[in-house]
Amino acid sequence: MSTIRERNKELILRAASEEFADKGFAATKTSDIAAKAGLPKPNVYYYFKSKENLYREVLESIIEPILQASTPFNADGVPSEVLSGYIRSKIRISRDLPFASKVFASEIMHGAPHLSPDQVEQLNAQAKHNIECIQTWIDRGQIAPLDPHHLMFSIWAATQTYADFDWQISVVTGKAKLADEDYEAAAQTIIRLVLKGCEPESA
Repeated sequence: MSTIRERNKELILRAASEEFADKGFAATKTSDIAAKAGLPKPNVYYYFKSKENLYREVLESIIEPILQASTPFNADGVPSEVLSGYIRSKIRISRDLPFASKVFASEIMHGAPHLSPDQVEQLNAQAKHNIECIQTWIDRGQIAPLDPHHLMFSIWAATQTYADFDWQISVVTGKAKLADEDYEAAAQTIIRLVLKGCEPESA
């Protein structure tokens, strides 16, 4: 029974991610989510109680990977290894959770009205920690004296674009869907750009 429950919840979450990403919270109907999931509409309310609860679950499904992506950040770590690991994690999120990633981006662009205070605090604390690590590397002369905030913003933009602007990327590349090697090429390109830009001026 638990297996069926988890399977149904996963189907609904996946369908909800696609619907919310495509239409936004207000315009999305639970009937459309149920139809995409291939389940009766009452199942949506049985497992998630309300559309807002389901939307929050979609956000939670992307927030946890975002927080985990910062695991490599450590002031005593090797900057090139930490930044490379972080970029690869962010690219994996865009590859594996493209719809939830779009939902998160839309939520942020609208002022994060559905994020809980705890989630906002977690995300903010994570960003501050990462920026402090970068500043420590700068102070030690391990990387160039860049603005650590804008370095983080640039990495976010470069990696998340593969989820948020997948239509444009598909049109330009002529590929309906990027393959794993495309995401690997993206990671390598971004890593090279970031590490080259972070080289100490004396290097």
